[in-house]
Parts: sequence; structure tokens; C-alpha cells
Amino acid sequence: MAAEHNYTEDKIKTLSSLEHIRARPGMYIGRMGNGTHPDDGIYVLFKEVVDNSIDEYIMGFGRKIDISINESQVTIRDYGRGIPLGKVVECVSVINTGGKFNDDIFQFSVGLNGVGTKAVNALSEHFAVTSFRAGRFFRAKFSEGVVVGTEEGKTEDKDGTEVVFIPSSAMFHKYAFDTDYIKKRLWMYAYLNSGLSLYFNGERFYSKNGLKDLIDSEVGEESLYNVFHFKDQALEFSFCHTSNYGENHYSFVNGQYTNDGGTHLSAFKEGLLKGINEFSNKSFQGSDVRDGMIGAIAIKLKDPIFESQTKNKLGNTDVKGWVVSAVKDAVVDFLHKNSQEAEIILEKVLNNEKIRKEIQAVKKDSKEKAKKMTLKIPKLKDCKCHLDDKSQRGRESMMFITEGQSAAGSMVSCRDVLTQAIYSLRGKPLNCFGESYDNVYKNEEFYYIMQALNVEEDIDNLRYEKVVIATDSDVDGLHIRNLLITFFLTYFEQLVLSGHLYILETPLFRVRNKKETIYCYDEEERDKAVDKLGKKGAEVTRFKGLGEISPSEFGQFIGKDIRLINVNVDYMRDVPGILEFYMGKNTPDRRDYIINNLV
Repeated sequence: MAAEHNYTEDKIKTLSSLEHIRARPGMYIGRMGNGTHPDDGIYVLFKEVVDNSIDEYIMGFGRKIDISINESQVTIRDYGRGIPLGKVVECVSVINTGGKFNDDIFQFSVGLNGVGTKAVNALSEHFAVTSFRAGRFFRAKFSEGVVVGTEEGKTEDKDGTEVVFIPSSAMFHKYAFDTDYIKKRLWMYAYLNSGLSLYFNGERFYSKNGLKDLIDSEVGEESLYNVFHFKDQALEFSFCHTSNYGENHYSFVNGQYTNDGGTHLSAFKEGLLKGINEFSNKSFQGSDVRDGMIGAIAIKLKDPIFESQTKNKLGNTDVKGWVVSAVKDAVVDFLHKNSQEAEIILEKVLNNEKIRKEIQAVKKDSKEKAKKMTLKIPKLKDCKCHLDDKSQRGRESMMFITEGQSAAGSMVSCRDVLTQAIYSLRGKPLNCFGESYDNVYKNEEFYYIMQALNVEEDIDNLRYEKVVIATDSDVDGLHIRNLLITFFLTYFEQLVLSGHLYILETPLFRVRNKKETIYCYDEEERDKAVDKLGKKGAEVTRFKGLGEISPSEFGQFIGKDIRLINVNVDYMRDVPGILEFYMGKNTPDRRDYIINNLV
């Protein structure tokens, strides 16, 4: 009753746009993070500013963007039109203000809601924007979103806009920019905007042939034929087959990488299938056409509809018709004009069809098991919400793949039953490198994992947002981790490339005295904890395995303070060589490498 009486008019709050961004940053930039994951907030801040410069290039203004990062300070300078001098402060601080609501000024923009730069400003401890136009400049400086000064005057600088910001240490704790993530993102910008030069700390990122260069960089010498490339004003796509398993696609809308695809990617796949079927006068299945393929599609839309502010998936249904038609026509035209490539493609598709039919017999045997299981999979403790529920909790779902029953037991008793599933391995799984597809299907452990994830037919059916490998930090645990990564990279590479595969970090040490307990993830953290608690009174425990951590302790390590390392790949073309060396039958080479590189 007391709580009822406390709920009065003065408890209702209206936040300013600045206060709302700082109070609920996840609504605007997704995850916060510390820079160890490519989707962490500091990279979203970087992207939001660069997107504005890219939009200038798309509209035909400025062919160069200069970017530098000095420790935590980011500087981005374009040579576009520059923000109108009288509106600089409003454009970077007032929500729903910007030129992108005007189709005459920005036709194919990434940021259409007037939010991006304002979020960067609100979440930066230092933010300065300078606009250069027609011999004059206007500069505004902010701190934590609040304006602290302006200046204006004459200049000899070229027209354009410069933004300098330092992410807020109060909002982003112990963060650092990983230049590898930045460089990968800049290459994507270069591929999507052929002719644009981006300079990062003096290094040039430039593409002459757009998405063709992207596919070339991914397939390398693995390509079975010359990369196909098509481009017009609103659509660009490229693809090529390799002799590998699985399919991998990159999709973009107005320069934004949609890592979860969407309607444009579905339309691309459908158009490709229709084109090859029309040319060959056959009825191939989509999976047979795309197995071994690496493809990329980019479209330009005036009114893109994304599933969230972070723009991971396109939802526009009106794109399907024209994308399917355009892709189909271009593929048919290409195949008629290039008989040698057409022959190779059809041979590849027929070979895929043959392999699929060979493993259908294996699948048939397995289906009887599946009927009995219907997700009552041995050693799977499922959660209640899943990715395919399309709910917010479903988007938080994860499946931990653990090593043995002891670790699983600790996790099961302290997990969130709504969003966290646990799958317990029986022991070391099969090294599937070099194994035939049907042998992997016959392997009970991998079959159950495929069933639990629901990726047997299509990665689009994935039941969990995150697939988390949770093994011990000893030699056996690391070996199991490598075996699982090999499995996913070999047969479900899109799951890895879409950012769904993770490794769980668990503490190696517990340092405690009678008053305080500190968990440490490495020797450096352990030493600091010992110094803090006092060397005489501190008790140090080394955890050898996950099973040693009691359920009461384990809860915090898979709760809100969970530490996950994303498994990501810079270039798919490097993967076969890496797997061959580390997982192949070249034990003497690996032994020599270990001996020569022991620290």
C-alpha cells in the first residue's frame, strides 16, 4: 500500500533528448562494450559520423575522407558541402533535426532519423564539430552533450565537415579502439563506394571495382571462375563459387552492412535461383545453387525500414519484386554471354545436388531419431525464449556448449531459464576437418548440435542469438574449443561470419579475505587483487576447470557481467590454410612450429 501512495504526479518524468540518450544508450547504439567486439558502442559512434561523410560522397560531394585515431580521440574530416553554418549546433545536438528528411538533399542516406550524430555527441566527453563553407567556418564544442563554446570566422580550408570526439569514460568503461575492426569497416566502405578514398592514419582504403573487389578479396585463388559483377544506380551484386561447403553472403543497404540480412538478401537468393533455373531449363533447389558460393548485394533505398537503430536487418517488403527480377535478368544475361563460366557453374550445382542426394539417406535414418527427440535432445537443457520468437528476450537467447556434466551442472542451476540453454558435450568431438559431409551427419554429437541450433537446413532458422563455447582453460578445453570452431567454420561459416559464435571467458583465480572476494581473469588482475586485499591476508584459488566453480559463484559469470569473446574472421580465403595447418594431418609441421615458438 505504501508503494501505491508513493506513485504520484511528481514521480512522472519527461527526459530531454540528451538525458534520454544517456539514460538509455542501448536504444540508440545497441551494446555498450569496451571495444573487444566489432559491434561495441564505440564503433557505432565511429560509424555514425563516417556515415554522414559517406552520404556526402553518395550525393556527389567530396572524393576523400581523412580519419585518424590517437588513443581515444577520433577525428573524421570530409570534403563535402559542410553543414549550413547557422545550423551546426542544432544538427549535432537536437533530435529529429537534419537535412536527411529532405529527399532533394539526401536521396539514399543511411541515417534517416536525425539521431546518429546526436547520440555520438551525447555519449562523448569531448565533441567538436567544425563546418567549412565558402571561405568561412563555424565550430561548436560540447562536453557530455552540453555545448561549452562556439567560434566562427574566415578560413582558407576546403569546404566540408570535421568531427572530433572522445567517447565518454563515464559511459564506456576501460574501452580501447581495435584498429583491425576499424580497418575492416573502412574496407567495407571502400567496396561499397568505388572511387572514394578513405585515409586512416595515413593508410589508403580504395576500391575501383566495388563489390567485385570484395568477393575477390574473400575467395582469392579459391574461385572456380571469374567473379560475376553487376551494378546499376540502385542495385549492385557480385558472386562466385568455390569448392568449399556452405554459403556466405554480405548484404548492404545505403552503405550499411546488414549482418542479419533481410528482404533484399532473400530477394537476391531467389533471383539467383530463378536465373540459373531459367537458363538451364531445370528446377534446382536453392541450397544446391548456393552451396560453396560467396555473394554480396548492395541496394539503395529512399525509405529503408530496419529492425532497430543499429540497422542489422532490412524489413522493406516492397524491394522483393524488383530485386528478384533485376538479379534474375542479369544472371541469365551473364550465363548466355559467358558459356565457359556457365558450364562451370552448372557443373558445380549438379555436383552439389549429387552430394545432397547422397546424404539424404543419412538424413532419413536420422529423422527417426529427430521425431523421437523433437528438441528433447540428450544433454540439452533448453530455454523458453528463442531467436525465432522475434521477441526481445528471444534476441537475448544463447546456447552454451559445455565440456562435460560437471560444468553443465554448475551452469544449469544458476542460468536464466528464459534465455540461456545448456548443451553438454560427451567428451572430445570429432575433428571434422577433411571429413566428408555424410560422416559429419552420422556423428551423433554434431547431429545433436545441429538439431539443437536448428541450422541443419538453413542458418536463417538459428534458434539462439549467441552460440557460446564454454570449455576449461586447460589444454583439453582449448582443444575442444578448436574442434568446435573447426566444425562451425567448415559447415556453418555464415553462423561465424554473422557474429553468432562466442567463447565464454571465466575467471582463472579467486582472491579473497574475510571481507571481500575478487575474481580475476588473468595473472595481472590476480596480482592487483592481492595488492588490494593485502598479501598476508589474501587467499588465492586457481580454478582448473568450470566444474570447480560452485553454482553460487558461477551465476555472476553468465549474468549481467558475462564476458564473451566473439569469434570473427578477417578473410574467409585464409580459413582453409589455417584449418589445414592446425587441424590437418601435418603433425610434424605443428610440432616443429610449437618447438620453435615456445616462449
